[in-house]
Amino acid sequence: MRVLTAGALAGALILSVTAQAADKLVIAGRDGGFAQALAKAVDLYKAKHPGLQVERLELPYGGLYEKAVISLREKAGAYDVLMIDDTWAVEFMSNGWLADLDKLGGGIDADFIKPTVDVARFPVGSGPLYAIPFVGNVELFAYRKDLFDKYGLARPAKWTDVVTAAKTISEREKGVSGVVYRGTKGNPIVTGFLPILWAHGADVVDAKGQAVLNSPEALKALELFLSLKAYAPKGVETYNASEVRDALMQGTTAMSIELWPSWAPSLDDPAKSKVPGKVEVVAAPGQVKGPAPMLGSWLLAVPADAPNAKGGRDFIDFVTSKEMQKMIAIDTGNPPTRASVYKDADVVKTYRWYPAQLEALMTAVARPRITQWSKVETVLGDYLQLALVGQMKPKEALEEANAQIARALKR
Repeated sequence: MRVLTAGALAGALILSVTAQAADKLVIAGRDGGFAQALAKAVDLYKAKHPGLQVERLELPYGGLYEKAVISLREKAGAYDVLMIDDTWAVEFMSNGWLADLDKLGGGIDADFIKPTVDVARFPVGSGPLYAIPFVGNVELFAYRKDLFDKYGLARPAKWTDVVTAAKTISEREKGVSGVVYRGTKGNPIVTGFLPILWAHGADVVDAKGQAVLNSPEALKALELFLSLKAYAPKGVETYNASEVRDALMQGTTAMSIELWPSWAPSLDDPAKSKVPGKVEVVAAPGQVKGPAPMLGSWLLAVPADAPNAKGGRDFIDFVTSKEMQKMIAIDTGNPPTRASVYKDADVVKTYRWYPAQLEALMTAVARPRITQWSKVETVLGDYLQLALVGQMKPKEALEEANAQIARALKR
């Protein structure tokens, strides 16, 4: 009988564990529409690797973040692939929680849209690659082409054109508001405001990590944002996504300053929309600067403590290939992150606004690359709504918000 020494036994155990890790892949991702895209990718990957055991976790936004942070902080090695919001990326990358994908092999090709790749690197735009863009979410702008034609209005090139068009249509088209947006405090109102702020040449936090919301440019942006309320539906300060989408699909508004790719297909569905084919989805207007739509991408990353890191990288390369992005886009509506897919005739035939969505992605702006963004967004959202409901003057709201954001950035 052959007897293993202690060293040989330990080596055999290590080989066994390594072999088990290579035979399994644990993927943690989002629920909802994102889950459909990831589920399809997993099914196709399993078909290609029939001996591989793949476990896919489907989690809500907050649950995914909490489970990821706990596992990464404790080096628990719970996951081989993580789906992360681009606003989490700075925290995850700066803490050394994610594997350097360049070192795992493969890099990233030039077909991926630059703003989505920039947030996958740390330092942003120039550092090592820690993730691959998977969801090309970007904030879009929507307007009723039939009403603009009726009143001789051109597609808004500037945010001041939006105000003019909103005034014209709300005064002349019975039962239709000029514009709609999300007025609920926190993330909803901030999301609508940021493209206006950035287009005015202002920002919340500068490149040095300092609060800069108390600028003349920011005040002009907020005054313009508040001026839209005169042409918005009554009670817009309580509007969230469902109310904005309803207004668009019921044909009761001429414009929405915010529209996400997942909302767009319903606008052309006669079973859901009263104005199918009449809503144009485009990149946001500019002002003193060009368009600055908000980037909302999701990334796929391999944790630094992943038991099957090479397998994780292989899965990410598979799911973000051109062929897979096209298939997933057509079947599930998941926004691609490759420019070539947005130009593909089959994809454009399904989603007529994709050329405009690519235009928006090419100029997209990421939210500040700070680890305190969640807190900063909450503060900004509170003060924006106080200004919207008239409880604070615009300048006072910005100065108070800026002071609180400055304190939050020091923590």
